[in-house]
Amino acid sequence: MKHMLLIYGNEQAWNELTEHGRESLDAAHRDVLAELEASGELVLSNELDPTTAKVVRRTDNRLLVTDGPFTESKEMVGGFYIVDVRDVDRAIEIAGKLEETTFSVVEIRALMH
Repeated sequence: MKHMLLIYGNEQAWNELTEHGRESLDAAHRDVLAELEASGELVLSNELDPTTAKVVRRTDNRLLVTDGPFTESKEMVGGFYIVDVRDVDRAIEIAGKLEETTFSVVEIRALMH
């Protein structure tokens, strides 16, 4: 079953990470990627560039495009994994290995199609 792990973060938390914290975060991702590649569970993973994000909305038959991702929340999606795992419990296990869970959240969503 395919799941998307959406990794949230915020600029303040990123800026407060020490060099050791960033190294720990990067190491956790390297470990998770290696594990998922070895097990064949990795479908796709990538970090998202916050500087090129756009938000598109249709209002009165007009497209409104703004720089984004600006929402009511301070948190934004910073990256993702798409995994093909046996069940949601395995997706939770993988998410729990990510350092971002110490200062933010990782949302897990089953892919529908």
